[in-house]
Amino acid sequence: GLVDDLLTLSRLENSLNPLAEEVVDVPALVRSLHQDGQALSAGKHTIKLELNSAAKVQGNTAELRSAFGNFVSNAVRYTPQGGEIVLRWSEQNNGKLTFSVQDSGIGIAHEHIPRLTERFYRVDRSRSRETGGTGLGLAIVKHIANRHQGNLEISSEEGKGSTFSIVLPAKRHLA
Repeated sequence: GLVDDLLTLSRLENSLNPLAEEVVDVPALVRSLHQDGQALSAGKHTIKLELNSAAKVQGNTAELRSAFGNFVSNAVRYTPQGGEIVLRWSEQNNGKLTFSVQDSGIGIAHEHIPRLTERFYRVDRSRSRETGGTGLGLAIVKHIANRHQGNLEISSEEGKGSTFSIVLPAKRHLA
């Protein structure tokens, strides 16, 4: 997994590797990720789906699946049994589109949030063995968001959960 993630990050950072764009059916993608999340959770969480937009986007399906899927797997990994996870696809009044995953998990202290996209950064190193992962997921997500002219947004409160979002610009919106 580590080698795959390092290769992915290297490919995303390479300026000679332009974004291969296509029409991305985000509602279908999010429905698929909802099913993946339910399978990964194995009934330990309530996983809800809120499709508030039918919008498709101009982008790369594989990259967006990777980024959105990272949010889902992290939410399942860091939300205690019995918690709630919400996958949401919505359109803002300004035409921007947002995919977010909100969880009722352990949350993240404010001082750690700016560093979460650093390679190998861990909020709690002692927990990294039990939760798995390479420490590269959010670095990859940030590059994917940037390649789509979007932003990665993170809000969290310790003990109350987190919301991870990718906000895509209105110019990527398709009917």
